[in-house]
Amino acid sequence: MPLIGSILLATLVVSSISLVGIFFTGLKESPPDRLLEYFVSFATGGLLGGAFLHLLPEAAGAGDPRIFSYVLSGILVFFLVENFLKWRHCHAGHCDAHNFTYVNLIGDGVHNFIDGMVIAASFAQDVRLGVATTVAVAMHEVPQEIGDYAILLYGGFSKKRALTYNFLSAMLAILGAVFAFFFLGESSLMKTFLIPFAAGGFIYMALVDLMPELHKKNRYGKLSVQIATLLAGIGLMGWLKMTH
Repeated sequence: MPLIGSILLATLVVSSISLVGIFFTGLKESPPDRLLEYFVSFATGGLLGGAFLHLLPEAAGAGDPRIFSYVLSGILVFFLVENFLKWRHCHAGHCDAHNFTYVNLIGDGVHNFIDGMVIAASFAQDVRLGVATTVAVAMHEVPQEIGDYAILLYGGFSKKRALTYNFLSAMLAILGAVFAFFFLGESSLMKTFLIPFAAGGFIYMALVDLMPELHKKNRYGKLSVQIATLLAGIGLMGWLKMTH
């Protein structure tokens, strides 16, 4: 398959996760907290594994001494996206979302556009790295999209409208991938910047966005399940590393 075909397929798969709300359309309330907790814990491990087992080693191999500056830039940009666009994941759906419904969609759209650029840059570097990055992004998208679907419902959207708007926001990942592939191409931005930038973003999402959600649910009876699913996420990324 041509490189652009692999990139488009990967971003389409990730974008399609936004339709996960279909599985909860029959529920009167938001998706069960326990289910979301498992997804969040698994995604935390996946993002950390993707950053430390795949992206950072690949970036270090490029020999650019500015790598850690790029990682820091990823952390700072994701921080700014959250604060200035009021990006809200709220995985359990317990947010005051009425005033932030459309702003949340815009913030997620920006985030999805960046995801698309990162996936394209990863595939441009190495197809195996592209696969690992796509898996890490997809693991995070599951709890995020469930949470976003719950926010849209809480904000007054009908189930059909919530699914439609969430999917349109997610499709911006494809635009981000196309932009990166055709307009950045072989530039140093694609080759040396976006990979460590993505690692910084993954680390930020795992430690600032997802782990606090786990702390809220931290009970002795649940801790073992949280650790197990988190390690499972890291283990999956480690398995992908060994198989390639």
